Amino acid sequence: MTRCAATVPPSLDTLLDDFAARPAVPGLDAALETLMRSLHGSHYDALPLPGQGRTLQRWQTLARVAGCDLGLAKLYEGHTDALAILAECAPPSFAREGIWGVWAAEPPDARARIVARDGDQVHLAGRKAWCSGALQIDRALITAWSDDDRPQLVAIDLKHPAQRVTAMGWQAVGMASTASVEIDFDRSPGTAIGAPGQYLDRPGFWQGGGGIAACWYGATEALARYLREHCRTPRADAHAQAHLGAVDVALQGARLALRDCAHWIDRHPALDAERPVRRTRALVEAAAEEVIHHVGRALGATPFCRTAHFARLSADLPVYLRQSHAERDLAALGQQLAQSASGDWSL
Repeated sequence: MTRCAATVPPSLDTLLDDFAARPAVPGLDAALETLMRSLHGSHYDALPLPGQGRTLQRWQTLARVAGCDLGLAKLYEGHTDALAILAECAPPSFAREGIWGVWAAEPPDARARIVARDGDQVHLAGRKAWCSGALQIDRALITAWSDDDRPQLVAIDLKHPAQRVTAMGWQAVGMASTASVEIDFDRSPGTAIGAPGQYLDRPGFWQGGGGIAACWYGATEALARYLREHCRTPRADAHAQAHLGAVDVALQGARLALRDCAHWIDRHPALDAERPVRRTRALVEAAAEEVIHHVGRALGATPFCRTAHFARLSADLPVYLRQSHAERDLAALGQQLAQSASGDWSL
């Protein structure tokens, strides 16, 4: 009697390459949710935790996923960030099944409030905005507000009937595959994770913020590869080669910044990483905008119109980059630097 060999799941690269090559699909993409669940089922979401010696490896995987598809990266980064938060803040017995998201945006016109509490069990009212992937995932960590006006991290089950996931308000063409919808709560149950204020105060908050920059970088690098391939053909002229040179300089600076930041985090896992992460995010954002500019001018309209992967990245990346707060982030960095000791810029 022969034994059947265990089924070996496809490699991460195979799954991502197949997904990147799919035709363009407008709006929410069912294939994206299917792939996310396949990545989870094959344990490709089991990334090294930030600050434990392999932060760069974590960011390299995030960049690889983002280079495939930024809608997928939005789900994948949120899910893996949630797992890292739970590892840092939740008790070991807390269930972590399913696909997770993290929603902590706090616009002035939408706030989730804790209206009742019994130990770690809470009930929520109000509204949560910018809930990316809410129509595609199982659970989420959200920030909610208690009577003492401090943010409390709360885990919610998106299948519970006491909350309503809306499909209103999301008009973007870029990042359309993971619509950032709103959720209304009507005494909806949840579980408090950690202490009030812990989500923002913990070292992992800014460590996780660096992972967003890794996603920006991965998509930017993927766009740049189209220009490099073009410059290997007889059609390439000196103008395209000059654009490629500018792209290389921008990517190299962003790459070195991400590597340096990851190593800093691993050397100082318990310290506040706000300054190195803010600086790195600003560098990667600037590099991404420069690469978008040069690649578009070098390649013209053809890949925007005839290459599905290129077209998706080009539409999605400018939207995803707006997770940066632009000049507000630069102002916060400048304020920190003005109060710090000299020597930050010494060679």
